[in-house]
Amino acid sequence: MAAAGVIDAFTVPAQLEASGPPEARGLRRDEVRLLVSRPDTGSLHHSRFSELPRWLSPGDLLVVNTSGTLNAAVPATAADGERFEVHLSTRLPGNLWAVELRRPGPVASLRHREARAGMALELDAGGRIALLAPYPLLGTLDAPSRLWIAALELPESVLPYLERFGRPIRYGYVTDSWPASMYQTVFAAEPGSAEMPSAGRPFTHELVTRLVAGGIQIAPLVLHTGVASLEDHEPPYEEYFRVPPETADRVNAAKRIGHRVVAVGTTAVRALETVTDVRGTTSPGEGWTSLVITRERPLRTVNGLITGFHEPRATHLAMVKQAMAAAGARSPSSDLDRAYREALENGYLWHEFGDSHLIIGRP
Repeated sequence: MAAAGVIDAFTVPAQLEASGPPEARGLRRDEVRLLVSRPDTGSLHHSRFSELPRWLSPGDLLVVNTSGTLNAAVPATAADGERFEVHLSTRLPGNLWAVELRRPGPVASLRHREARAGMALELDAGGRIALLAPYPLLGTLDAPSRLWIAALELPESVLPYLERFGRPIRYGYVTDSWPASMYQTVFAAEPGSAEMPSAGRPFTHELVTRLVAGGIQIAPLVLHTGVASLEDHEPPYEEYFRVPPETADRVNAAKRIGHRVVAVGTTAVRALETVTDVRGTTSPGEGWTSLVITRERPLRTVNGLITGFHEPRATHLAMVKQAMAAAGARSPSSDLDRAYREALENGYLWHEFGDSHLIIGRP
């Protein structure tokens, strides 16, 4: 492995892809490993997620996403009898949906590149779906696309239909099918995410109790996540979010008295930073966000992050790099590169059922 630049060129070895939840490996949720990056001191520490309280201080604020995971994968059949799988990504205004059309594979569904506007499919129990236009619509209606604006016609409302006929979205590295409960975090309160806000998965009720007993604050927000792309490293699309007034007040209070604001997941970062102005003041808000955190638009209020480990060149890595900067890194790229090298060399696990990464500096 080269001495520098691993973050741009590494390949996740197959043995480091978490193929199932930690419970299948005989672990509790909070027994996954935790790599702790302290960019302000240049140090890295190996820990367990259950030890999270030791890395935080009384008064620190954890901001969590309370969006619940949908059974967003549903079987579909084309007019010629060909079988597909539709991933419902995002409910759009006007009761339309952004969806991804995939084809069955030997383990999990595979990307389908031949879909075109006007394609109609039959769903279970008399449901129907029609692809209307590429999403986002950047060219012509007949252009190829990964995501589609679609009209969905179901015999009942969406949530009970998905409970009956859908299943959680999974990719080929997850070798077995797992029940929906494995894809929910302890914070899940409002169904709406196509894929699990996975940074919150290692939390348990017992760990939350210990955190609160130790003076660590927890504040909720909602961001309904769309489908990820493991094949293409595309910018994230618009996602619906809601930051309650109470959460905005607690974020501002924590910053005002010198405590950390630690986002649990890149989804929480995106929502919070959308409603934070150039002075670092966070306001309540609700709507759609297309915000992408980059060096040109750095973090304004978040100065700590709990996240998983991301694919090389993934857009989330730009956000993680900015978290390094907010936590005191002099060279965010170098510090992130070193952390990922450490994770690879020490066998940390990737993806939604994998291990965790805490990036944190001084309060």
